[in-house]
Amino acid sequence: MTSTAVGAPRKPGEPGKPRRPRVTSGAAGPSGRKPSGSLRRKITDNLTAYGFLAGGLACFALFSWYPAIRAIQLAFQRTGGQSESGGTEWAGFDNFTTVFRDPEFAAAWRNTLQFTLLALLIGFVVPFLLALLINEMRHAKTFFRLAVYLPVMIPPVVTALMWQWFFDPGPGLFNELLRALHLPTSNWTNGEDTAMVSLVLVATWANLGGTVLIYLAALQGIPGELYEAAELDGANLWQRIRHVTIPQTRFVILMLMLLQIIATMQVFVEPFIITGGGPGDSTITVLYLVYKYAFVYNNYGSACALSVLLLAFLAAFSALYLRLTRHHG
Repeated sequence: MTSTAVGAPRKPGEPGKPRRPRVTSGAAGPSGRKPSGSLRRKITDNLTAYGFLAGGLACFALFSWYPAIRAIQLAFQRTGGQSESGGTEWAGFDNFTTVFRDPEFAAAWRNTLQFTLLALLIGFVVPFLLALLINEMRHAKTFFRLAVYLPVMIPPVVTALMWQWFFDPGPGLFNELLRALHLPTSNWTNGEDTAMVSLVLVATWANLGGTVLIYLAALQGIPGELYEAAELDGANLWQRIRHVTIPQTRFVILMLMLLQIIATMQVFVEPFIITGGGPGDSTITVLYLVYKYAFVYNNYGSACALSVLLLAFLAAFSALYLRLTRHHG
C-alpha cells in the first residue's frame, strides 16, 4: 500500500483534510470589518446627529424654555417699582391675589371663553366644509388650495388693519355694501353685541387655510372603496359624510379641535389692534390683560402670574381632553 505524496492531487472521491481558516489580525467575523472601525463609525454618526440637534435644542432652550421658567419665577416676585427696595424680592402669592382682585380678571376670562366657543362654532366647521368642497372638485383644485391658504401668508397685523377698515361703521366696506343693498348698517366692532363676533370672523378668515389643507390631506387618505361600498348600500351624501368621512378623519378632527382651543384661548392681535379691548371691556382677553399688566402698569409679576394661570388651565384642559378622547376612542 503506497502512501500518497504530499502535494499530489487527490483521487476523485478521496476525502481530504479540512483547511484551517486563515486568521487575519484584527478580523471581526465574516464581514471582515474591525470592531473598532464599526464602533468609531457609530460614534461619529451619533455625534453628527447630536450636533444637528444641538442648534434646535439651543433655540428652544433660549426662546421657549428659559422664558417659561423665568415667567414662573417672576410670578412669585416683585420687580422694579413694585418692590420696596427697587430691586427683586420674594412676593409669595401676592401677585396672584392682585390678579384675582382685579375687576378686569373675570371679564377677560369670560370674553376669552366666549371667543373660543364662537371660534369653535364658526371657525371649526367652516374649514371642514371647505375641505369637503375642494376635495370633490375635478378642476381648479390647486387654485382653490392656494386661495384658501393665501390669508395665512398675510402678516397678522396687516390682516387686522385691513379688517379694521372693513368694519368701519362710517365708510367701511361692509357698511357701504349694506347701503348699496338698502339694508341696515351695523356698528360691527364698535358695538358691544357685535364686536366679539366680528373678531371671530377675522380670526377665522386669517387662520382657516392651514386647517383646510390638513383636512384635505386626511380626506385624500380615505380609501375610495369605502365610498363605493356606501353608495352600493344606498347611502346619500350626508350618510357618506357621517358614516365614512367623519369616522375616518376622527383623529385629525380631535387633534385640530384641541389645537384650535389652545390657540383661541391665547387670542391677542385682533382685540389689541382692532378694538383695543373695547367697547368697554367687551373684547378684553386674558393675553390682552397680560399685556396691560406688563407694558401699561409695569407690573411684570402680575403679568407672569396671569400667564401661569393660563398655562395651568390649558395644561389641565389638554390632559383631560386627551384622556377623554383616548377613553372613548
